[in-house]
Amino acid sequence: MDLFDSNAAERANLPRNMIENSMFEEEPDVVDLAKDSSAFPAFPTLDPDEVAYEPRSSRLLVRGLGENDMDDDEEDCESSARLLGMSFMNRSSSHRSNSSPYIRQSPPRTCSRPSARTMVVCVLVLVIVASLAMVLYFLPGCTFTRDGCPKANKTAPLEPVYPNSTNGELFPWAELRLPRSIRPLSYELTLTPNLDNMTFTGIAVIEMSVSHNTKRIVLHAANLNITKATFKLGDGGAQDVTVLEYKPRQQIAVKFSEELKTGQHCVLTFDYSANLSHTYDGFYNSSYTDKDGNKRVLAATQFEPLSARKAFPCFDEPSFKATFLIRINRKPTYMTLSNMPQAKTTPLRNGLVQDEFEKTNVNMSTYLVAFVVANFTSVSSTASGTKVSVYAVPEKKEQTDFALAAASKLLQFYNEFFEIKYPLKKLDLVAIPDFLAGAMENWGLVTFRETTLLLDNSSSSLEKQVVASVIAHELAHQWFGNLVTMSWWNDLWLNEGFATYMEYMSLQEIMPDLDTGNLFLSMRFRAMDKDALNSSHPVSAEVNTPEQVEEMFDSVSYEKGASILLMLNASLPKEQEFKKGIIQYLKTFSGLNTETNDLWNSLTQVSTQSQNISKMMSTWASQKGFPLVTMSRKGDKVILSQEPFLLTSDSTTKGSRLWNIPITYVNDSCSLASECRQMFTLKSKTENLKVPESVQWLKLNYKNTGFYIVDYGNDGWNALTDALSNNSTILTPEDRASLIHNIFALSRLGRVPFEQVLSLLNAMSNETGTAPVKEALLQLNRINRLLDKRQESGLVARMKTYILNHFGSLMKTQSWEEEQSLSKQELRSSLVFTACILNEESCIDKAKSLFKQYKDSNFTMKIPGDLQQAVFTVAAQSEDDWKTLLTLYTTTSNDAEKRKILKGLASTQDPRRIVWILKASLNGAIIQTQELPLIINTVCNGFIGHLFAWDFIQINWDRLIEKFPVGSFAIQTIIKSTTSQFSTQAHFDQVQAFFSNLKQRGSQMRSVQEALETIRLNKRWMESNLQALGKWL
Repeated sequence: MDLFDSNAAERANLPRNMIENSMFEEEPDVVDLAKDSSAFPAFPTLDPDEVAYEPRSSRLLVRGLGENDMDDDEEDCESSARLLGMSFMNRSSSHRSNSSPYIRQSPPRTCSRPSARTMVVCVLVLVIVASLAMVLYFLPGCTFTRDGCPKANKTAPLEPVYPNSTNGELFPWAELRLPRSIRPLSYELTLTPNLDNMTFTGIAVIEMSVSHNTKRIVLHAANLNITKATFKLGDGGAQDVTVLEYKPRQQIAVKFSEELKTGQHCVLTFDYSANLSHTYDGFYNSSYTDKDGNKRVLAATQFEPLSARKAFPCFDEPSFKATFLIRINRKPTYMTLSNMPQAKTTPLRNGLVQDEFEKTNVNMSTYLVAFVVANFTSVSSTASGTKVSVYAVPEKKEQTDFALAAASKLLQFYNEFFEIKYPLKKLDLVAIPDFLAGAMENWGLVTFRETTLLLDNSSSSLEKQVVASVIAHELAHQWFGNLVTMSWWNDLWLNEGFATYMEYMSLQEIMPDLDTGNLFLSMRFRAMDKDALNSSHPVSAEVNTPEQVEEMFDSVSYEKGASILLMLNASLPKEQEFKKGIIQYLKTFSGLNTETNDLWNSLTQVSTQSQNISKMMSTWASQKGFPLVTMSRKGDKVILSQEPFLLTSDSTTKGSRLWNIPITYVNDSCSLASECRQMFTLKSKTENLKVPESVQWLKLNYKNTGFYIVDYGNDGWNALTDALSNNSTILTPEDRASLIHNIFALSRLGRVPFEQVLSLLNAMSNETGTAPVKEALLQLNRINRLLDKRQESGLVARMKTYILNHFGSLMKTQSWEEEQSLSKQELRSSLVFTACILNEESCIDKAKSLFKQYKDSNFTMKIPGDLQQAVFTVAAQSEDDWKTLLTLYTTTSNDAEKRKILKGLASTQDPRRIVWILKASLNGAIIQTQELPLIINTVCNGFIGHLFAWDFIQINWDRLIEKFPVGSFAIQTIIKSTTSQFSTQAHFDQVQAFFSNLKQRGSQMRSVQEALETIRLNKRWMESNLQALGKWL
């Protein structure tokens, strides 16, 4: 999926009716819960599924009464004991009577000689107590039962504590992830959506295989009203069964009195009904306004990651692959699409029409299933024997040509590159008018936002770059993700990191004029910015809750995943080794599920130098963050050392974390061509490298292909600064941009003073390269916004003067006419937009003049695409032009332009309009709610807007998480946008207090920890640099 621009159980609520005290007529010994005892008739025999699980919430005090290994608090233990009707042999001192033999009694005031009988009884009691103590001491691992101690705990796992289902009966499963005792083989789905009342009915027939003996089938369903369920075993007849539901984990179950045996086949059939979702996941309703002003409705799906269960009962985990046969009943006025080609259409008696699609010829994960019910039109062609089609609303059919051509080229390229032919008969690309993600890689039916698929004939190269990149990403998924799928969401990067890497690599090969190199470079810088936080996570991270699944869709899984693949490819000695390795990976695991080590092992097997890629790359995938490489020189010796680059100090891991780093470097004798690049692998904390003493400077991380930051020390930085001041083109543009990014990051870390940053920028005062100029402007604008939000008006004025002085001559040389070079469009867009938001007079005048010409032409004149954002932003500051833009937003059919108009509208500094646009995007009538994250992000760039936006999300939080799942990329974006420019203790306290009070509604999100950490870092940087900034500027 392209984003918009623990196996451990949950803590279960223990059922109070689980075991009644009346079950015991006398006080028992501690009971072995793993034993199939008649004392526990409510529990089934322990499944093999449960042998591997011992959730913390179910570890009752039943083993090793002398052990002190319990993690739960005493209250949990005591409540568990009460539920089990046990006194635990009266071991709790708070429950012992004064006469207990376990308590030392106070001596009486007077002594009398005991009788012989009393002496015998006392000795006997002492012997019993001593014997019991010896048993407890010498058999700590024993599980005590009525029948003695036949075996150790490790062979008799504890019975899980089951939660209550909705009908009060015990639900037979206590884990987030489903048991492995049943595997689905095929689904037959018949769906009847009603787009008048926004409901649907369904029949799901699931054929399954029994992997090992079990008395239950557990699967997923959410918000489905199951009206009937039948079960058929083998060739037997179908029988009605009761479906239990546990809503907190969106699971349903069927229990059986007799075991299903390994190897048996069975079928579950569900009849159900549900509402079409009003959010952006599951089977949801959408709408658009046609050219005549009429509202048109449609229904589409978005199942990744956890929403197939909202459309049909299923085993909704990536590793449960199966085949699918889908039928959709519709009105004759609609058309339908699904993963496979349509097989037949049959009229029904009720006036509906049934479209049946071919059964999938591949096994698919449930999150890749898709269907659309709409009134779309299409254009088609054939590529490599596969029918490729692009669908859109009828009014936008003419905007589909570029997407069709790009998809056809990319499909042919991937077929040849991977040496595996795309396995389905057709490939549809569908523009959905109301769609939250950028796109979704459903196998054979890829869905997109209109802005990421549709272009008109006048679109700029930059707009084509965006659309081509998204198409390339989604088509790469047809192999990485669809054909070979990660086993669980902890390895999401295997899908998304690879698709991100391939999107750039493929376009550089087949559409070099789109020049995606700068985009990929900037993306790697932004991934580092996030991964430098202590709140980041490993590429392959533990995932134990639905919220954690949602949060895996972030820049670490996507951009860092792609970055470490680029680094690996660049470090391999032969150019084709990486390609051979991933082809072997795809062929070995075709149709299967994988984990990260499967990829590393495939690459290791084809390595010509017997390089242990698994050992090298595990340091990058299994630990968060990235290394800071520090360089110093003594004569011909270069001393390289590594440590974690952590903006927030973490003493617990800082010393122990090491990476296997492929260091690339160039020097003053040869620095531009790829042949100049030399390589050294840094595996330990500190290692030495020899270079001739005549070498004046070294630049590490050639073209920034490595995922690390370099500190050259004072001497190294000074040498590079001097070299660049003499000749700014002595390094590649990527290397110059890398130096700028690195030195700003080191300033944020506190390793170099901001004066050193400005010194490097001043040495590059004649810089004209797109990548270095864009990176410098981004970093300076970020600081300027922080100063603005603190109302440091004097420093804001000085920063503005510095930026305009430094880049002013380059800004003034920019043309306002059409520009053909994409790289020059990128540069001009960044320079002109910065000049206009800093209120540079000539920029404002030109933007106003261009917008006036646009209005006077009745909006037929073409504003160059890369200048539109600056022009619309300037226009939106005028009351009349803001209204004009709003009218234009509601009438234009050019989606790329429409989005820029929306950002212009959101950039207003008028408080009334800020409030209006925030409310309008949440309500969704005039502005689609899918645009709310974009609007909040834009609003927050202004001083007035960022305060309104922060209040807005606090007031409307519950409505926000109704629209967007907790932890989703949309919610991550909203949190980051509203908090990342705070830098005071007061704002830190506000943010912390608000999210702490949310409890289960978002308080535990990683993005909240990231927000708090970012505010602390902003505050630290400001306090360290505020006084000196005035002098340096």
